Amino acid sequence: MRWLARGLVLLLLSALALQLMFVLRIAMMVIIDPQSTTFQRSEIWRLATERHEVLWSQAWRSYPRIGEPLKRAVIAAEDASFTDHGGVDWEAIEKAWERNQRAEARAERLQSRLEAQRPKNGTPRTAPPPKVVGGSTITQQLAKNLFLSGERSLARKGQEFVVTHALEALLSKERILEIYLNNVEWGEGLFGAQAAARHYFRVDADRLAPMQAARLAVMLPAPKRFEKRPGSVYIAGRAATIVARMGAVELP
Repeated sequence: MRWLARGLVLLLLSALALQLMFVLRIAMMVIIDPQSTTFQRSEIWRLATERHEVLWSQAWRSYPRIGEPLKRAVIAAEDASFTDHGGVDWEAIEKAWERNQRAEARAERLQSRLEAQRPKNGTPRTAPPPKVVGGSTITQQLAKNLFLSGERSLARKGQEFVVTHALEALLSKERILEIYLNNVEWGEGLFGAQAAARHYFRVDADRLAPMQAARLAVMLPAPKRFEKRPGSVYIAGRAATIVARMGAVELP
């Protein structure tokens, strides 16, 4: 029992040390720009091992040098209540859960129909997996990208909540958005607002027009997929919706 107690104490101390490390690193970000994120380092490793080359584009731009249209577009697309919540938007999480439940139910019904229609001794057909949507805020996305892996587990989600609240407690909303926009992925090996603006539109991040900014915002949930067809009908239609919402966005 003593060994078990000691093990639990060591486990608790290790967990506390990890949280302290996160807090100290976030505190440094008040004045020091992060050089890379956990997600970026994993992407560098993937590109190096899979493609044997790392084509990379990223250039830091301070908050005033990122145009208002892009800030408004990203908030409108990703986190409309960014300036109001404390890091976690529970209403958005609830809505995302309900949508995912409905999508899962539709997928199950489709699979049942496919099985019922399958000819005897015919090849089984599988319904496409349901599209999963998330309710993560910009701060939660930043917490995950900065420090955490992409795995889906309760432990990882719990750690995300801790880091999210540390970010909100130690950094201003303006600083959170600045770090997010400079590190978020906009394509394979393409990170940050400046690199994305130059790559897709040949302008700097402070020169993006509202529709250009909205098109970049549309890409954020799946940049590697959307970069193959940046001029698609879906992106254009979704961007028009975002442009219509941008005027109501409150900036930090």
